Amino acid sequence: MIVSAFDLVLCLTLVWLAWHVLVSPDLFRAVVLFISFGLLMALAWVRLLAPDVALAEAAIGSGLTGALFLSALRRLTPGRRGERRVDRKEGGDDEGL
Repeated sequence: MIVSAFDLVLCLTLVWLAWHVLVSPDLFRAVVLFISFGLLMALAWVRLLAPDVALAEAAIGSGLTGALFLSALRRLTPGRRGERRVDRKEGGDDEGL
């Protein structure tokens, strides 16, 4: 079995992306790297002649999960100018939590 240079670069890039997703202190950067990892993983599945798995990885692994992570990250960050957070308790103290 002959491994092409493209496959070797793809594998090394996947390992590099996975490592940086795990050690990134910035959550937004980690989510973007995770989405990139999923797209490259879909390309790896295509190279392994598994287009059905590649399509599922691209749609669910990168698309849907990435969108959910970005949505969760938006909810975690403090409100910006003029935004009101619905999930915060209005007025009073927070002793009841």
